[in-house]
Amino acid sequence: MRENNQRRIFIGDVHGHYDGLMMLMEKIAPGAEDQIYFVGDLIDRGPKSSQVVQFVRDNAYPCVLGNHEHLLLDAFRNNQVHHPALQAWLHSGGQNTVASYKDAAALLADVEWLRTLPLNIDLGDIWLVHAGVHPQLAIEDQGPEDFCWIRGPFHRMTQPYFPNKLIIIGHTITFTLPEVEPGLLAKGQGWLGIETGAYHPKSGWLSGLDITNRQVYQVNVFSQQTRIVPLRQAAKTIQPEMLAAR
Repeated sequence: MRENNQRRIFIGDVHGHYDGLMMLMEKIAPGAEDQIYFVGDLIDRGPKSSQVVQFVRDNAYPCVLGNHEHLLLDAFRNNQVHHPALQAWLHSGGQNTVASYKDAAALLADVEWLRTLPLNIDLGDIWLVHAGVHPQLAIEDQGPEDFCWIRGPFHRMTQPYFPNKLIIIGHTITFTLPEVEPGLLAKGQGWLGIETGAYHPKSGWLSGLDITNRQVYQVNVFSQQTRIVPLRQAAKTIQPEMLAAR
């Protein structure tokens, strides 16, 4: 039985795995009162990026800009193709995204929608961003290079960036952090990472965090295994000193 009738649920990096996302949404079974948020990287690497984008668009689910969306937008900035940036995107999984569209017009229509995605969403007690924040800079002094791309300096924070907000991120696959097994979330100083590596052969797990009831819904895109795990069991705490050399 659901503990709370209005849930806030955060979906990790989907990376084009539409079928896995549909399985995850079936497992979550969101009601009309539930709020669903995406942490970015809807696209690239997996086989059905266009379908993932269409699903998020059709349902008007809030989503922050991920680094893979940032790569795509950089390739088509100012309504012109920038070939070095285009090649960088294609070699980072973008080829699979292109293949998922029926034609260039459909892709460019979604590019215009992706331009509207915010870099972060402030929910009061939750601050949603794709990669993290730069611990030495004020929020107003940061941009896509920090919010979409940062890793080490953010993960190594020895105290929370916000005194009263939990930062929820994707971007860094959690098992790449010290002592985190594939499928586990990663918990740091004032932040929680939910990118469990759906596209990666070492993992396959796509995660949805119900922060309201502190439960984690997961689907493995390779084995189709599903599970629901209490957050206290699903998250591994990262000690900053473990990351000192990174």
